[in-house]
Amino acid sequence: MTVQILPAVEAIARLGEFHAVIDARSPSEFAEDRLPGAVNWPSLDDEERRLVGTLYKQVSSFEAKKRGAALVAANIGRHIEAHVQDKPKGWQPLVYCWRGGKRSGSLALVLDQIGFRVSLVEGGYKAFRSEVLQQLPALAASFAYQVVCGPTGSGKTRLLQALQGRGAQVLDLEGLARHRSSVLGLVPGEQQPSQKHFDTLVWQQLRRFDPARPVFVESESRKVGNLAVPEPLIDAMRASACIHLELPHAERVALLLEDYPWFVQDPEFFCSRLEALTQLRGRALVSQWQQRVRAGGTADVVQELLVTHYDPTYSASIERNFRQWSQARVLAARDRSGESMNDLARELTN
Repeated sequence: MTVQILPAVEAIARLGEFHAVIDARSPSEFAEDRLPGAVNWPSLDDEERRLVGTLYKQVSSFEAKKRGAALVAANIGRHIEAHVQDKPKGWQPLVYCWRGGKRSGSLALVLDQIGFRVSLVEGGYKAFRSEVLQQLPALAASFAYQVVCGPTGSGKTRLLQALQGRGAQVLDLEGLARHRSSVLGLVPGEQQPSQKHFDTLVWQQLRRFDPARPVFVESESRKVGNLAVPEPLIDAMRASACIHLELPHAERVALLLEDYPWFVQDPEFFCSRLEALTQLRGRALVSQWQQRVRAGGTADVVQELLVTHYDPTYSASIERNFRQWSQARVLAARDRSGESMNDLARELTN
């Protein structure tokens, strides 16, 4: 048998045909980004990769290759023992590494010699990443977006969840980015993906959508936490139709306390996040907010943040950046409940 070499664009188009997508890179490379659905069978782990690289630079390429070959052979043997013994003869994996070279080639060769029909991504992950970046502009421009706008706490995420529950196409950028977007939006215990992986997640989600149907998305700034929304997507969103979601002020405060429970449960975490507003609001005011939070006044501080910081900032940003904001369709939620959001979702999808 012969290993089939596939250009990245063909490998992407045929991802659903393979029984497994195997990433032969090190665990840290895999963690940064990978092909959709990939599993990690490292030919060299991070420490082994560092060791071989050091030998290559300080001794010689020949010594590095000898040592690397021994390590790769041992690792491939362990992967075969752990993951392949139960695979039938018709099992068809797709294998790749950084540039489609020695690491994936060695694994593909062994799998091929066993008798499996193995495919290898030409150019490896590097070619895949290039293809993602090349496809994103056309993908982002191929949809009619309905941009859900509204000030902080108005229930935009809850409305998107209700829309998704009704089968609408929803692009949840904050969910993909694992961040609530604002300077206070870091979720305790959640680590944001790398920029590369965020790009891949957005690309992967867009590929699943039907261009004949609208895509609902929340109005975002150019960054969600530390991650930049792909420029072609943010540009398309800002040119799209807007929905203005309204919620009574008291309901907004209550919603934020429900959606950010750690602000009440862990006042020190809230205080640490307030530090991010020092440059904008001044040390004296931020210190006052922190004192009030520590004294149990979290709800009052949240209400003041909405009135003095978030609402004016959001209003200026939305008017400046979203070209169809002045023609936005107004949706008034009676309260923050799931029932209320479901009613609005039904109105938007009927």
